Amino acid sequence: MAERYRLEALRRVKQHVRERAERELAGALRALNAARLKEEELVREKIAIVERWLAVRAEMHAKMSDGGFVSDGRVYVNYLRKLKEEEEAKELEIEAQREVVAQCEVTGARARREYIEATKEWRTMEKHKELWRKKVEAELTRREEREYDELAGTMAQLKRWRGEVGSTEHALGR
Repeated sequence: MAERYRLEALRRVKQHVRERAERELAGALRALNAARLKEEELVREKIAIVERWLAVRAEMHAKMSDGGFVSDGRVYVNYLRKLKEEEEAKELEIEAQREVVAQCEVTGARARREYIEATKEWRTMEKHKELWRKKVEAELTRREEREYDELAGTMAQLKRWRGEVGSTEHALGR
């Protein structure tokens, strides 16, 4: 009967822990990637606002230098003020998103450490199981060899008892 690995339940637990840590790491990396993409998008939006602000300002200067109306100037000033407020709001969003990215990086680093630790523990269990299996095989081989040696000894003893040729003295006829 084949022996059963006594730590199989623990090995399975370690395997499940490793798989869970792997899923958590993958989720943390996806979240980090998404947070970075959102940060990049917010930066692009801020750049677009600044470019719009510069374009509107240049347009306002061109109209005002050509002798535009004061009411047109107020409209431009109000629009420029609104764009500046949007830029400031976007900057606050970017800062908040940078904090999210930093938190995702911390979470990712923790998940990576946990995955590495879980993998080490699982590999240790796998190595232990392999060494145990080799030990069991060696013990089985040793037992078989001992049984074959006993069988060969018994067969030789039976031949001697029966008087069969087995020794040189008997073969020479002495």
